[in-house]
Amino acid sequence: HAHAAGMSEQDMIDIAAYLSGTPVKSSGGAPVGTAPQAAQVCVACHGADGVGITVDYPTLAGQHSSYLSRVLTDYKRGGRKNVIMANFAAQLSDADVAALASYFSQQRPSLQTLHRRISRFAAR
Repeated sequence: HAHAAGMSEQDMIDIAAYLSGTPVKSSGGAPVGTAPQAAQVCVACHGADGVGITVDYPTLAGQHSSYLSRVLTDYKRGGRKNVIMANFAAQLSDADVAALASYFSQQRPSLQTLHRRISRFAAR
């Protein structure tokens, strides 16, 4: 609610159009750099290049390293609630967290500019 309170009608239309768009896909290329040992568990859901294998798993590719470190640390400490991620993160050392954050922040999903779609919300 706090985020939406200051949005204009156009902001809401733009966000709805974005969220209804095509999901990010793997680039299909080789990942950048060498994956840290701890990434073996991550790739099962988040893919070798950091693009989730389904829309249910968030894309890690291209996220800021500091953000990824914070999220993993929050899972370790219980600040974020997800049983699966909490169990994985609990096994990570601080060095693992730093290595994973660095690795996934260097990955690049396959992004392209698409023609603008007129949202059904824009017709209001």
